[in-house]
Order: sequence, then C-alpha cells, then structure tokens
Amino acid sequence: MTEPIPVARAVDHGFAKLMPDVDRARAWLLTVDGAPQSYVDLDEPTHLEFEYARRLGHVLDTVAEAGRPLDVLHLGGGALTLPRYLAATRPGSRQDVVEADQELLRLVVEHLPLPDGASIALHGADARAWLETAPADSADVLVADVFGGSRVPAHLTSLGYVREAARVLRDGGVYLANLADTAPFAFLRSQLATLGTVFPELALIAEPGVLRGRRFGNAVVVAAREPFDTAALARLTASDAFPARVRHGAALRDFTGGARPVRDEDAVPSPEPPDGAFGIG
Repeated sequence: MTEPIPVARAVDHGFAKLMPDVDRARAWLLTVDGAPQSYVDLDEPTHLEFEYARRLGHVLDTVAEAGRPLDVLHLGGGALTLPRYLAATRPGSRQDVVEADQELLRLVVEHLPLPDGASIALHGADARAWLETAPADSADVLVADVFGGSRVPAHLTSLGYVREAARVLRDGGVYLANLADTAPFAFLRSQLATLGTVFPELALIAEPGVLRGRRFGNAVVVAAREPFDTAALARLTASDAFPARVRHGAALRDFTGGARPVRDEDAVPSPEPPDGAFGIG
C-alpha cells in the first residue's frame, strides 16, 4: 500500500499544506501559512480532532432530535470537517458551504473528496456577500468559522452581519460561531453584546483556562431566538476528552458586562493570536 504523502500548494489567501496523520490511515491535517485549519478522517468523518470542532459538534448533536436532517449554512470551509460530520450523523441534510478561498476549496475536494450522495454545495465567495443574497428563513443552523489568517474578519463581527444571519435563519434556528480571544475579552464580550441584540438566547463554550484568562484560545458562541438545551450541552462538553464549560443566563450576562454592540463603522478583526498559540511544530 502506498504511503500518503504531504501536498502543498499556494492558494488564494496563503500557502496550504495537507499532511497525513501517521496514526490514522486516511486522516489529514490542513494548515494555511502554518496555522492548523482543519482535520479530516476520511474513514471516520465523525472523528473531530480539534477541541473547538468537538464543541461545535456537540451543539450540532443537540439542536434537534438525533438523526433528523437539517438545512445548514457553513460560512468558512476549510477541509469541510463539519459538513462531513453532519452528512454522517444527520443523513439527508442539505448543506451550503461558503469559502472565500476558491483555490483552497479545489485543493480540498481534489485530495479529500466528499462522500458520495452527500448534499453539500460549495460556493467560492465572501461569506457576508453570499449571506446577504441568501434566501430568508432558509437555514436551521448557521455555522460561522471564518478566519482570515488567524483572525475573524471585521465585516463578520458587526450588527449588520448579525441581522443578516438572523434573517437567513428560521425561527427555531441556531447560530454557531468559532471565535478566539483572551482576557480581558474585549472582542468576545463585544460579540456577545452584538448577538444579544437579535438573539435573546446565548451560550458560551470554552475550556476553563481560557475562561479564566490564563491563555488565548477558542470559544464557541451559540445564539438563538428560542431556548435550546443548555443542560444537555453542558453534559456533553463536561464529559468530553477535552472538558469545557458552558456559560449562559446570568453568568453570561455578568461576563458580557457593559460591552456594546459593534456597528459596521466600528468593526475590527478579532485579536492577533500570540506567537505559537495555534502553530504546530
């Protein structure tokens, strides 16, 4: 059997590498400019290697009864880890993936093909521009995992963007975002304030060390118009191999404090990670 070999290629927004995992036969790590972006196991699409991806997966597992197909919009594609996960855990789901880096999409599809029969449509476009043309009330879930380099672009952090996301979601829909920050959490708190202007139900999922401000790291934000099962979410995240905590209700309001919603004219990207925060050896 031929050993898989790394693949490297210049893409629209950097230099991408696909590197095989020596411990899993058909598993690959995608990096862009040295920063890990995605991990995919073609033989086991339900395996989520990255901690933040596992937390997004826990939310996706709890937003509806197990196995029920969903209409899902993904902003940010990477190696299509979560679309593959949903195709396996919720067969029949219809998914749209919007990725600004068209060369990255080509690289991923060429070397890590999508499963046969998966209803996953790929769109090479800017996330907000595509969102603004998407039909209203067309998605059950919107997953935002967009990083330009290692930062969330400014135009995906504002009240105008959040209102577009709410327009596309159905009444019972759920918005998920992968964000990154550290103490004093000015960016994360501003995002919670911005989402809270449209979505009355909010939750924050993060590793305790990140929540205590001990290190820079990922935080998953969940937003909805209707209550969702935070108790089930807390059980799943607490029992994970990489335990996390779920903050909601009064504790989350205290965390958000006096942060103000972000207007388009005031929007800034998420903070630059410190050296080595997301790098690999």
